[in-house]
Amino acid sequence: MDPIRIAVVGVGKIARDQHLPAIAGNGAFGLAATVSPHDPGVDGVPHFASLDELFASGPAVDAVALCTPPQVRYDLASTALARGVHVFLEKPPGATLAEVAALETQADKVGATLFAAWHSRFAAGVAPARAWLAERRIDNVEIIWREDVRVWHPGQAWIWEPGGLGVFDPGINALSIATRILPRPIFLQSGTLEIPANRAAPIAADLSLRDSTGASVHMDLDWRQTGPQSWDIVVETDAGTLKLSSGGAVLTLPTGTSHDEDHEYPGLYARFATLIRTGRSDVDVTPLRLVADAFLRATRVSVEPFED
Repeated sequence: MDPIRIAVVGVGKIARDQHLPAIAGNGAFGLAATVSPHDPGVDGVPHFASLDELFASGPAVDAVALCTPPQVRYDLASTALARGVHVFLEKPPGATLAEVAALETQADKVGATLFAAWHSRFAAGVAPARAWLAERRIDNVEIIWREDVRVWHPGQAWIWEPGGLGVFDPGINALSIATRILPRPIFLQSGTLEIPANRAAPIAADLSLRDSTGASVHMDLDWRQTGPQSWDIVVETDAGTLKLSSGGAVLTLPTGTSHDEDHEYPGLYARFATLIRTGRSDVDVTPLRLVADAFLRATRVSVEPFED
C-alpha cells in the first residue's frame, strides 16, 4: 500500500518537535511538502509559502496536517477539504465551535477524513485510567494544570488574542484527558478568568464543574508558575485515589504507579492513518465546548499586565 502523501502546514515549534518526527517514524505516511509563509522548510522537501501555492504548483498530496494558530485554520481546512484532501487539525481544532461543525459537514459531504487531534489523550496513562474508572463511583476530581508561559510559549502573540485561548491552550489538554477518562459528562457551574490588563485572553482560570451525578470537578489553571510544573488530575473514587501526573504520562492507582514510554504524536498519526484507510472522521469537540462555556459563564477579573 502506497504511503499517504502528507503536507505539514505551519512549520513552527510544535511541527518540528512533534509532527515531523511522528510522520518520519510512521511508514503509513510520506512527507510530500511543507507550507509556511515565515518558517523555513525541511531540507530535501518541497516548501511553499501558502496552501494555495502548494495546490497550484506543488506535488500531489493526500492529506494535510494543520499546525497553524487556530484563528486561521478554518480557511485552510476548507480549502483542503474542497479538493478531497484529508485534514488533521492540531488542538484546539478551531477558533470556534461553529467553524469546526462546518468543516465536519464539509468533510462528510466530500468523503474526506477530518481528525480533531487531542494529543494528551494518547499519553501513556490515559487508556488504563479510563478503564479503571469505568466501573467506579466518582466522588471528586481535582485538575491542577500550572506552567510557565514564558517557557512553553515564548513570544507567541497569537495565543493572547481572541481565539488563541490563553491559559486554555494548555488547559484544554487537561480537559481532553478528563473528558476521556471520566465515565460521565461534565459541565461548568461557575468560574473566574484572570485576564491581564493588556491582553485579550486569560492567564489563569479557576473553574467549578460537576458530572451528571453531582460529583465535583475543580480545575485550577495558571500560566505564572515557575520552577516545577504541574500537570495533574486526581480522582477520588469509592475504590481509592487515581492520579495522572506529568500530563497523563504517569498513572498512580491504589495498587502502584506506572510510567510507560509516551507516544502521544505517534499515536495520533497511527489514528489518522486508520481513519483515512477506513474512510472515517473523528471530530470530538467536547474539550473546546467546555472552554467556550468558560468564556460564556465565568466571571472576568482584570489582573496586572503581562509582558513577555
